[in-house]
Amino acid sequence: MPSDSEDQERPAAGFFIQGKSFFPPPLAPGLYIVATPIGNLGDVTIRALETLAGADKIACEDTRVTRRLLDRYGIKTRLVSYHDRNGAAQRPNLLAMLDDGAVLALVSDAGTPLVSDPGYKLVRDAGKRGVDVFAIPGASSLLAGLVVAGLPTDRFVFEGFLPTKSKARIDRIRALAGVDATLVFFESAKRLAACLKNLRDEMGDRDAVIAREITKKFEETIRGSLAELTERFSSGETLKGEVVLLVGPPGEPAQGEQSLDDALNDALQTLSVREAAIEIAGLLDLPRRTVYARALALAGKTRGHDPQS
Repeated sequence: MPSDSEDQERPAAGFFIQGKSFFPPPLAPGLYIVATPIGNLGDVTIRALETLAGADKIACEDTRVTRRLLDRYGIKTRLVSYHDRNGAAQRPNLLAMLDDGAVLALVSDAGTPLVSDPGYKLVRDAGKRGVDVFAIPGASSLLAGLVVAGLPTDRFVFEGFLPTKSKARIDRIRALAGVDATLVFFESAKRLAACLKNLRDEMGDRDAVIAREITKKFEETIRGSLAELTERFSSGETLKGEVVLLVGPPGEPAQGEQSLDDALNDALQTLSVREAAIEIAGLLDLPRRTVYARALALAGKTRGHDPQS
């Protein structure tokens, strides 16, 4: 379990970069949401180091993980654990600090806090009490995975972790099937094969990307269609750790197929939404419910009246 033993008196705030010492400017009281590296410790920002060194305390998921980053840069700020298991008990203590005018930094084990972690509750409660909240931006596996994927970035939806139970996961995927955006998921390596199969079965054969070990030594970006990736990882190939899984929008062609949007737009010239969905689902070998949801959206844009007609 994480330890809170670092609660002793700390020396004057400061940090080191390549042997040179630096001291942070004074920080205004408040809650600082500090992004930390997602793998490579060199990805931390100067402002993040200034904030971590100048804070009165750092709230973190696991003090051992955060201590490795602080040790790299010679930062001695006191740590206190704050995570989903102790949040209800710890939050009043942190809020009391903030009420007293403290400078409190909040970090996650990796990346930007509040993305798939419970930190939002502390931000919410601090805001209700009139505490200033500051963002110290930096690394994010969500955005890092998105920019290397080569999928459309004009619209994307971050879904985080899908449910672990099969039925709940399938139900959630069905709800997302018609969303006209690149979908971004976090997934564990051990559930990857099942997740890929569910996505292929419910969404059709879209382009997809697996980004793993981002910024680390064995960084890898695996591209293919959902069908290809499902076959690859259902045959026994495994990965380690957690991955960022991205799936292209329904209007994007996979493996040279005609764009779903183009096919539907052509069919909707002469057919009803339901008839067009049935025809194009068969033509492109896509789930009928996915095609129907997209046909409804397209018909609503182009006809300007009830898309059921």
